[in-house]
Amino acid sequence: MSQLTHIDANGNARMVEVSDKPVSHREATADGFIAIGPEALARIVERTAKKGDVLAVAQLAGIGGAKQAGTLIPLCHPIPLSGVSVELAVRKGGVYCTATAKADWRTGVEMEALTAVSTALLTVYDMLKAVDRSMTIGPISLVDKRGGRSGHWKRD
Repeated sequence: MSQLTHIDANGNARMVEVSDKPVSHREATADGFIAIGPEALARIVERTAKKGDVLAVAQLAGIGGAKQAGTLIPLCHPIPLSGVSVELAVRKGGVYCTATAKADWRTGVEMEALTAVSTALLTVYDMLKAVDRSMTIGPISLVDKRGGRSGHWKRD
């Protein structure tokens, strides 16, 4: 019926069978931004947010988020991650986040990298929402992915 990998011949959702795929090194990087008003941004820089060190907590949340991608996203495989890095940096008007997920596995780690960025930026929002409820998150996107049958892909 469909060429979509997550749809069976009857149109039902399914988790893709990957047991026949070879294990290979896979790596994906994603990034995103949260726009923050000056008062809340100052709380990050000065480390005066009432909930604690915003960037440190967001970094840990991003790592934890990557580890939960297979639980949060219905058709995403749980992947044995070999590494996750999350970096956050204050930029003009907000915080920029980049995350890289790595695994030696049968399917890619794009969702893990994207979930890491999403979770980190949502944590920034949560920690500063009492100061600035007008924060906006996005865009969040895949930057780079390596490994597997499709090889290397890089955002233009």
